[in-house]
Amino acid sequence: MNRTTLSAMSMLALTLMQPATAQDAGIATADSIAPAEKVYSPYARRTFPERPLWGDSHLHTSLSMDAGLFGNRLPPREAYRFARGEEVVSSTGQPVRLSRPLDWLVVADHSDGMGMIDDLKAGTPEVLAFEQAVRWNKGLKAGGQAAVDAALNLIGAASQGAIEPALLALYSPGSKTFRTVWDKVLDEAERANDPGRFTALIGFEWTSLIKGNNMHRVVIFRDGRERVSQVEPLIMTPPIGSPDPRDLWKYLASYEARTGGNVLAIPHNGNLSNGIMFPLEAQWNGVELDKSYVTERDKWEPLYEVTQIKGDGEAHPFLSPDDEFADYETWDIGNLDVSEAKTNDMLAGEYAREALKRGLAIESRLGTNPYKFGMIGATDSHTSLVTADEDNFFGKHSGAEPSAKRWEHPFMKTDKGEIMGWQMVASGLAAVWAKDNTRESLFDAMERKEVYGTTGPRMTVRLFGGWDFTERDLQSRTPVVAGYERGVPMGGDLRPAPAGGTAPRFMVYALRDPVGANLDRIQIVKGWSDDKGKTYEKVYDVAWSDGRVPDAKGKLPAVGNTVDVASASWTNTIGASELGVVWSDPDFDPRHKAFYYARVLEIPTPRWTAYDAVRFGVKMSDDVEMITQERAYTSPIWYSPSP
Repeated sequence: MNRTTLSAMSMLALTLMQPATAQDAGIATADSIAPAEKVYSPYARRTFPERPLWGDSHLHTSLSMDAGLFGNRLPPREAYRFARGEEVVSSTGQPVRLSRPLDWLVVADHSDGMGMIDDLKAGTPEVLAFEQAVRWNKGLKAGGQAAVDAALNLIGAASQGAIEPALLALYSPGSKTFRTVWDKVLDEAERANDPGRFTALIGFEWTSLIKGNNMHRVVIFRDGRERVSQVEPLIMTPPIGSPDPRDLWKYLASYEARTGGNVLAIPHNGNLSNGIMFPLEAQWNGVELDKSYVTERDKWEPLYEVTQIKGDGEAHPFLSPDDEFADYETWDIGNLDVSEAKTNDMLAGEYAREALKRGLAIESRLGTNPYKFGMIGATDSHTSLVTADEDNFFGKHSGAEPSAKRWEHPFMKTDKGEIMGWQMVASGLAAVWAKDNTRESLFDAMERKEVYGTTGPRMTVRLFGGWDFTERDLQSRTPVVAGYERGVPMGGDLRPAPAGGTAPRFMVYALRDPVGANLDRIQIVKGWSDDKGKTYEKVYDVAWSDGRVPDAKGKLPAVGNTVDVASASWTNTIGASELGVVWSDPDFDPRHKAFYYARVLEIPTPRWTAYDAVRFGVKMSDDVEMITQERAYTSPIWYSPSP
């Protein structure tokens, strides 16, 4: 059903202008929507989130070994300044500024080797006693491509567990240098944190690698310096650290027990794990999944980073051949360092949609769904700059900042495969439906999965699931009230069906980025499992623009394309500024567990490569993608049959 003009959207637009406050409202529930004592103003005493708060949960600064070796010279303080909307000078000397400030940021530097890069720069005798460090120091001093090559060599060594143990020990938990650097990280986060205006969440990246197979997690704390300073980050390198997620979860549990605080972890880049990110039967080391694994993963990892600079991880065309939009910014050459080529049998353990389906199957077997996660986007930028906009993209690392030739430099190249510079993805961002812009409120919204991710644009998306939503609810000026009172938001579990309930009804609506492109369509992606544990999926077009009519097979015609690649421009003469619908599942079977999430597509727009071609006056090869179709992914809503 097509809805292009909604009074609900007018209300939604108004909520975008509401300022965040510095109060922690906790979780929005039906009881908290309306005050016990009736008041005249419909906007007074609201306790549910009224606007999404935009941020990046995964940014690296010069403190990360690889980022610093690539040439990043910007410490956390500059990263926070940039995220708040200030103009800074990049590591390659280019002035850069965001189109709009962010609301929050997580500086998530790699815990392994934290602080090493400063001593490499200085060439301290203690570091240069190691042959590896001598080579990296030379590359760092030479700069340019030599620094990039040195960084890639470091990444390869780290991926294969080949960094000198004694060298790493100098920059590991328990060492004076590591503690000093961690204290600086905490100090800068406290300095930048401004409750109600800008939130600096404290975090780090635990960079687990199994022979180049990626199992990275970003760790995010709810707390401030007072609690977080009682611990140091976990590293992945034995004997001090561990690459096993089970040991990460023990670390998280120990933190909460020791400090009384709260912490969570967010996996990313399953597409570079060569099948081990979302195991179905056993972990990479042969240890079978058991009750402990599924309950701990469900507890500690409520979110998944579904899109970022190293590829989109929602779906893959091999796994979802009937989904015409599944092949989006796909990185499927090999693992993180391309030391092992990808094979099709690996893909099912790598992508979010398949993981959500696997979770249903595992739940039937072990009683808990370990992959019941919400979805966000992040950049994983190693430049200290959160640049997810196509027209303002500063690359993965400082060696890939804007230049006439960055598109043609290999990002990673081995005898197993090659990823070119032009394949870097200008993605993504996280939108959090938090009541207030504080550490506590943002963390609580992440933990309850009331979040969504985009590939960069700041489109606003709401998804509610219930049993009796109507078009009248959608067309009202306050659809959000009906959503919370009679349903659950994204990230939630459908309430039990009322007597006479036939199929769940989903109220979904979206508003385009105010400075971005119009919307093509809203889709609902459904996954379910049958009585035997076999899983299925289906993608439904539920709202679309321009009065298009599906064909006899139900396929919706393409929205069209106004992109002029020669000038890197487009027009909003197609698409819609707002879309929404109340949709009921026509294939619902109350016996089968299921999940539902929304995917919102923009009309086609120029990719970052098109902007580079115009601004630098270069002719790129025909295989370079010049047009993109940006999107948003909401967290799912789950259905479980009544006992």
